[in-house]
Amino acid sequence: MTNPVTTLAAASQGVNGVALAVFIFFFLAVTVMGFLAARWRKAEQSDSLDEWGLGGRSFGTWVTWFLLGGDLYTAYTFVAVPAAIYTAGASGFFAVPYTILVYPLIFTFLPRLWSVSHRHGYVTTSDFVRGRFGSKGLSLAVALTGLLATMPYIALQLVGIQAVLDVLGVGGGEHANWFVKDLPLLIAFAVLAAYTYSSGLRAPALIAFVKDGLIYLVIAVAIIYIPIKLGGFGEIFHTAKQTLAVHGPTGKPRGELASGPNAQWAYATLALGSALALFMYPHSITATLSSRSRNVIRRNTTILPLYSLMLGLLALLGFMAIKAGTDTHGNAQLAIPQLFEDMFPSWFAGVAFAAIGIGALVPAAIMSIAAANLFTRNVYKDFLKPSATPEQEHKVAKLVSLLVKVGALAFVLTMDKTVAINFQLLGGIWILQTMPALVGGLFTRWFHRWALLAGWAIGMVYGTLAAYGVASPTQKHFGGSSAEIPGIGQIGYIGLTAFVLNVVVTVVLTFVLRALKAPEGTDETVPSDYTADVGDAGVTADLPPATAEAAAGH
Repeated sequence: MTNPVTTLAAASQGVNGVALAVFIFFFLAVTVMGFLAARWRKAEQSDSLDEWGLGGRSFGTWVTWFLLGGDLYTAYTFVAVPAAIYTAGASGFFAVPYTILVYPLIFTFLPRLWSVSHRHGYVTTSDFVRGRFGSKGLSLAVALTGLLATMPYIALQLVGIQAVLDVLGVGGGEHANWFVKDLPLLIAFAVLAAYTYSSGLRAPALIAFVKDGLIYLVIAVAIIYIPIKLGGFGEIFHTAKQTLAVHGPTGKPRGELASGPNAQWAYATLALGSALALFMYPHSITATLSSRSRNVIRRNTTILPLYSLMLGLLALLGFMAIKAGTDTHGNAQLAIPQLFEDMFPSWFAGVAFAAIGIGALVPAAIMSIAAANLFTRNVYKDFLKPSATPEQEHKVAKLVSLLVKVGALAFVLTMDKTVAINFQLLGGIWILQTMPALVGGLFTRWFHRWALLAGWAIGMVYGTLAAYGVASPTQKHFGGSSAEIPGIGQIGYIGLTAFVLNVVVTVVLTFVLRALKAPEGTDETVPSDYTADVGDAGVTADLPPATAEAAAGH
């Protein structure tokens, strides 16, 4: 049996003390901010889901911008996007065009969702789907899909923290005693769980200012400092081109500096499908509905592309890691943390690690809150206790947020990291199947609720089976998210193919069900709900008093 004391001593030999001290300083700072956030803009009646889970729907333009940025651009983004480029080259850049495509798309429907949600007090997308189509079954399907897609996403934030801790030398390596190895992650998890439980959405909203400020600082320095040390971008791209062209064990080149014709369908469909899916995730909607007015959402869709600029610069770090000869020890997820460790002075490496670590805490908190909101409103209240009071909803949501994080932690500690990545890829395929009900419902009542449910089921089954059949050099199943598109013969994103199938089934069955005069359910919304703003008659009428006051600006 391994001696914990001996293991800890051995592990400490590889610890970067200065970087670790800086990392701990920032971690403690945001922990204090997380607990103090409970008093930030606190309403008199705070024991409600609106206050805990949506921050009282009171956030303005800049708070919402930082919250959405902290929500969408996660630690895993910081680690995985350049890691994909480090591994395979240009194909990893799909994340940049998809985050450019997404903002015009959401400009068309998010303000409508905000308006109808504030008019009726909806907390989740499933609330809206139930109200629009009069179907608890369809609402439950959307809620369960959101929960399934969110859980591995939270787990990957913990993977991001773990990557930083590994490079810092904390934990003792792969052969350490399990308690010593996982103790730093357990501590980080416990702190995250505590201040999320205490402060709700206000905690990540406040911490997001620090997180995004650090990320912008680190990328601005990295994009100038590292190329100077490596001989300039010309040298970086030249080395990357040569390295990616080397044939691997499969007999094919490792990757490409620029995507060739054979990769265009896969690249384009993955970018488009990811753009369509991004704001179907519950955490994206939670951050959106926390805004205090319709115009806050519209302004945010115009300034959020600044994060896409940051992401483009971040992606270039993958090529820099190739030029620097970064040793990832067989784990590409360590490429960027190890690059920072190798290239930066220890104190600034600590700042960079803090940016990644805090970049995991913010989205993990929002995701756990979003999952708790879904369970509380669309499982607990709709099916288990319809008479639940706002106070009871508040208590259940706080407990569920803890359980969700425990589940994500167990996932990370007990399963191989590739399993978490596979489930996250599946999550993107699954969450895209809720788009016809959500976005379609925001613009038309023509789709039949049963047709939407059937289309969702077909999309889910096809997407899951198609992903199961994808193999990679390291695994037989769930080896990727692209497969041959039926009828076209090109390789494309499975989620988008499943979505097209979903829409076709929904449209055809709607014609059939309407012809058969199948019951359609009751629509509790009216056209004026979708363009209402704060100050319009009725917008605050159905909300809890504390929320109504916040929405009205009192």
